[in-house]
Amino acid sequence: MTDNPQLAGTPIRVENLWKRFGDFEAVKDVSFTAEAGSITALLGPSGSGKSTVLRMIAGLEEPTAGRIWMEGEEHTFKTVQERRVGFVFQHYALFRHMNVTQNVAFGLSVRKLPRAEVRSRVQELLELVQLKGFRDRYPDQLSGGQRQRVALARALAPRPKVLLLDEPFGALDARVRQELRRWLDDLHRELGVTSLLVTHDQDEALELANQVVVMHEGRVEQAGPPDEIYNEPATPFVAGFVGTANVLHGHVRDGHVQFGAHRVSGAAHLEEGVEARAYVRPHDVRLSSGERNGGSVRATVERIVTLGWLSRVHLRLPDDQVLTAELPNDELGGVELGSTVWVDLRRAKAFQTHEVPSDPESEETPSIP
Repeated sequence: MTDNPQLAGTPIRVENLWKRFGDFEAVKDVSFTAEAGSITALLGPSGSGKSTVLRMIAGLEEPTAGRIWMEGEEHTFKTVQERRVGFVFQHYALFRHMNVTQNVAFGLSVRKLPRAEVRSRVQELLELVQLKGFRDRYPDQLSGGQRQRVALARALAPRPKVLLLDEPFGALDARVRQELRRWLDDLHRELGVTSLLVTHDQDEALELANQVVVMHEGRVEQAGPPDEIYNEPATPFVAGFVGTANVLHGHVRDGHVQFGAHRVSGAAHLEEGVEARAYVRPHDVRLSSGERNGGSVRATVERIVTLGWLSRVHLRLPDDQVLTAELPNDELGGVELGSTVWVDLRRAKAFQTHEVPSDPESEETPSIP
């Protein structure tokens, strides 16, 4: 959220949005609200419908059903120009025959603004995106990160009410992505424009967003603050997609998920005897080579991978299920390849294995105009 309350942007509300392409339903009954001045991330794998939602908000696609509101006014069928949104794509979409100054000024020139006003705005934006010394260069003379900053400056030039970012760092390498994430976070705190960020990168969503909307197969699985999405996943998909997680299969016994002779808590909300899966984050797995604690599970160390200060330990349980633990190297103690250790599983999240009908035709689907 912006540090300056006077720079608050435009709230966005999406209500029961659907989009069909022929017989294919790309977006199914999507609803969420993006608070003014915030960054809201639409997070999901390829094909989850997140970019289609963004394009409908931008006015580039027309919804099959549903409504889109900005600043309390319905925008569902307004033109792109009427919506006053800035759009940044994954592949920059810069004009190769124009230099940096001309690219940033393009949207202002189309509006036939006075030249002095255009020059002033371009200078302001180039300073903002830290490219003042590159004003005369052409896109093929810039790095990928610099080109994306030019694209962002061009989107911001007309002072949009909403900034839409569709996988903006997807074409960049990991180090540049990390640098641009930090830069975008600082920039957003200064500008405070309401932003929607489409990404499949969970780290990007958790680091940048005030709210995360997790999408899967055209639907919203869960929406909420990043810490809630990570620590309190509402569905098995969210538990498995947002962050890494071990999945243990078993049955519910006395509020636990029982697997073999062992069990883990977290299933008090499930019916006795049903099949269930327990999701446990690798950093919530604790290992001990000493005496067994109450509730610990015995396991065999099959592999140890050192990742700088951190080690990833691959384990096999007595019922042949596998488990991964991540812990600082100074906590390894007597944990060695081939040794037997005791495992404590913390903060498990349990879900019934079959929560929805296996036959999709048995589900009720609202009628769509």
